[in-house]
Amino acid sequence: MNPVRMIILAVAVLAGMACVAVLVRGMAANQPHATAPSHPTVQVLVAKRDLAVGDRIDTPDVSWQAWPADATNPAYIVDGPPTVTPGQNLTGAATRVADAAKVAVSGPSPALTSVVGTLVRMPILAGEPVLRSKLVRAGAAGVMAVTLDPGMRAMALPLTAESAVGGFILPGDHVDIVLSQQLDRDDGLGSAGPAGKDKHFAARVVLNNVRVLAIDQSNVGPDKGIAQIGATATVEVSPDQAQQLVVAKNDGQLTFVLRSYADAAGPATSGGASGNSGVVRVFTPGGSSSVMVTQ
Repeated sequence: MNPVRMIILAVAVLAGMACVAVLVRGMAANQPHATAPSHPTVQVLVAKRDLAVGDRIDTPDVSWQAWPADATNPAYIVDGPPTVTPGQNLTGAATRVADAAKVAVSGPSPALTSVVGTLVRMPILAGEPVLRSKLVRAGAAGVMAVTLDPGMRAMALPLTAESAVGGFILPGDHVDIVLSQQLDRDDGLGSAGPAGKDKHFAARVVLNNVRVLAIDQSNVGPDKGIAQIGATATVEVSPDQAQQLVVAKNDGQLTFVLRSYADAAGPATSGGASGNSGVVRVFTPGGSSSVMVTQ
């Protein structure tokens, strides 16, 4: 074959192949782009750390997490800014970013605000959805049982301005409980003095380092506020210590002595733990003295 003809044939074949390639590219451009299927998600409130019974929830303790909508339990707390899921176009993503910005400007969502300050009734693990059934609001029914340590009991005692350090004892403080009582002169604690001066008064520490759980029913928890004088204080004691307080309350007047925070470590102990078991302080018009009391 003539070389010139061969060259012309080769050029024609290449030109045809180029036309076919251009035609295929054009057809592909006219076809709609396939998109990945969308997977709707919702924002579920989850714990960021392990929450134990009695923990008070604060904002850093929880966060919003994207959760598959079809795997969401009705008991979950759902709210927060929507998330961009795979397969959504840029227009949808831009809309969701704008919505998230609006949420950031407007502040925390009402759902998040509603759980801040609540107490944990049942343990919640890190990453676990937060359920309202596992939370209790301070002042609500059941909150006192949450604040009690295992094996301890809550007991209410009457308060006055004098017996509560003028109202400066608040929930979370630790106190010593002192019993003061008037003794008759035939108790063997002293001889009768002049007329009107034959009264004897004794004081002893019933319990040391007792934790105050609440002042009245409306003031519960460790939050510190302004000083206030309540009519009742609820304290945390063991069953044996509760019996001691019941007897002491019937014997005389109970007074709370506020302890320093530096001296509030450790459990509550009976007054005898300080080495004064069976010793009472007797105050008479002529002075005071320590007397050993036997039962």
